[in-house]
Amino acid sequence: MSADGSQTLLVHRNKREDDQHLGKYNGLGGKMEPGEDILSCIRREIEEESGLICTEITLRGTINWTGFGPNGEDWFGFIFRIDRFTGTPQSVNHEGELAWHPVKDILKLPMWEGDRYFLPLVFDDDPRVFHGYMPYAGDKPISWHFTRL
Repeated sequence: MSADGSQTLLVHRNKREDDQHLGKYNGLGGKMEPGEDILSCIRREIEEESGLICTEITLRGTINWTGFGPNGEDWFGFIFRIDRFTGTPQSVNHEGELAWHPVKDILKLPMWEGDRYFLPLVFDDDPRVFHGYMPYAGDKPISWHFTRL
């Protein structure tokens, strides 16, 4: 998040033709490495993908995606919001171009259809963590439900 909380850093996945996310906007992040806890993972991924050092990280939710994408993969994701950081983000990484976008406008960007369901929860004022389930059939979500704790 920008210092005033009005913008978020996204990557426009436009580098690799074989990327299943090609043309879409995504938050930063990735997969855990062996022996790594989730907090170490998000810190490493943000630094690798943007050059930023996270100083305040908020867990906003978890999502269980089943049947996702062209290969019908099952994914379980942790959704974080980076509220404070040091450094200046790089403008490009191995996945695409990085840029700041107004939070109020991000749902207008090309993205996975299912992202439109949970992104408002990432940026709302409810302090409770959400836990969601979103089964997919290829590139379309079948349903979405969540609870908050």
